[in-house]
Amino acid sequence: MGEQISVAVNGQLVLVRTGTTVAAAIAMSGVPSRYSISGQPRAPLCGMGICFECRATVNGTPHIKACQAVCADSMEIFTDA
Repeated sequence: MGEQISVAVNGQLVLVRTGTTVAAAIAMSGVPSRYSISGQPRAPLCGMGICFECRATVNGTPHIKACQAVCADSMEIFTDA
C-alpha cells in the first residue's frame, strides 16, 4: 500500500494512504459531505462525478467533485456540513 499522508477535513486531521480520494477522506472524518435543503446528511452517491453530492472546497477551490479528486499531503478540505 501507499505511504500515509495527512489532510485536514473541516480542520480535523485525517490520515489517509496515497491514492485515497477526497470523498473517502471526508467519509473517514465522520462528517457528511453536505446537508440537503431539508437538513438530511448527504454523502457521495454515484462515485463517478455525475451527481455532485460530494462537492467540497479543496485548497480554497469550491465545488470540487470529491469522488474524482485524489488527496495530496497537507490538503485542506471543507465540506458544506
